[in-house]
Amino acid sequence: MTFYQHWRNLPATAWHWPNFSPAEIACRGTGKLLVNEDALNRLQELRVTLGKPLIVNSAYRSPEHNRNVGGAKASKHLEGTAFDISMANHDPAAFIAAARKAGFKGIGTYPRSNFIHIDTGPARSWGESFPARASSFAPDQPPAREHLADSRTLKGSGAAGVGTIGAAGVEVVQSALAEAQGAILPLLPYLDGLRWIFVVLALAGIAVTIYARLDDWKRGQR
Repeated sequence: MTFYQHWRNLPATAWHWPNFSPAEIACRGTGKLLVNEDALNRLQELRVTLGKPLIVNSAYRSPEHNRNVGGAKASKHLEGTAFDISMANHDPAAFIAAARKAGFKGIGTYPRSNFIHIDTGPARSWGESFPARASSFAPDQPPAREHLADSRTLKGSGAAGVGTIGAAGVEVVQSALAEAQGAILPLLPYLDGLRWIFVVLALAGIAVTIYARLDDWKRGQR
């Protein structure tokens, strides 16, 4: 084991775990780092086995930080052999099986906080069971395009088209009535109001279309 007063003091050549950074493993409260190579080798093996990122909530803890967070006096975090891993992107049952295969014998489950503690200490387990999940997590997929019938883009474009055609139609009717007999002239103000309604509808449709396109683009970037 090698100790550093701050993870930034670690020479780049001394870090051998490609899926993790020194900052992830260092104490969250002080920045101090204890490099336990055996534990980190097992963590890297677990990451490779699962084939997806491990979100490390807590790894090494300095004694002062461990006291501040109410950690156990003999916590394995103090030895750099324990890791609290979020279950946001993992199936708990599959994660525990893979962790045990990688050599983590201490397993603590915290479903209310959605993480699992693993360490290389003696074989033991504690905590509540995670609720059963309908299925294991699948690899991330690009967002599917909307079905045509439900497409906001289609609806927005349709509203814009109706509004534009309606406004143009009202203007044609106004022009025709303006040349008609005077008895019909009182209708012109009402038609003018109707034309503005169609103009607003067209603008709203254009706005919906632009928003839908931007939203689809943003989802594709995530």
